[in-house]
Amino acid sequence: MIVTIDGPAGAGKSTVARALARRLGFRYLDTGAMYRAVALGAMRRKLDWQRPEELAQLAERLQIELSEDRVVLDGEDVSEAIRSQEVTLKTRHVADNIRVRGYLVGLQQAIAEGGNVVSEGRDQGTVAFPEAECKVYLTASPEERARRRLRDLAAQGESATQAEVLAAQTKRDQRDSSREVGQLVRAADAVEVCTDGMSIDEVVDHLVSLVGGRGAGH
Repeated sequence: MIVTIDGPAGAGKSTVARALARRLGFRYLDTGAMYRAVALGAMRRKLDWQRPEELAQLAERLQIELSEDRVVLDGEDVSEAIRSQEVTLKTRHVADNIRVRGYLVGLQQAIAEGGNVVSEGRDQGTVAFPEAECKVYLTASPEERARRRLRDLAAQGESATQAEVLAAQTKRDQRDSSREVGQLVRAADAVEVCTDGMSIDEVVDHLVSLVGGRGAGH
């Protein structure tokens, strides 16, 4: 069974998806980490972002391994490195690359084939897994999402103001909703869940019920 969780940045997708997968005994697939890993690989090689073909060639050479809590790039654990603000800002070049996105979506589909997976990202229910048995569109108010991002940055030792995070978030929302590929859009058959005022456990409890209603067995 495949459960997809899509939604805007800061909605809590990664935290909730990881907890849901653990609760269900499913594999957790963090697709955003794949794009971030490619961006980090490109940054380290000082690739020219204006040369999309070189970026695509790099993506196809990189060895990206995902587990519940770790992201390994060419044998190195980059779980922390890919979450930096610098990588966040550069990942859009990877996400907008049609060839890179096609390649990574293919990897995602191969990873999930024949298994029970909770996959989170921006286009999981619309592009990667349009036939998924259970689709969730996770969201939250812009203010709540900005507060969460601010907490994440502080935990990483990076400084920013609420206004800066909110402004960057608004730009990203506009960009994500107007992309030519991997556009952020709620799948017609997705259940929208707003997480404002809900604890992680409350959100996961709700999603477990949704998955159960779709006939999950494990």
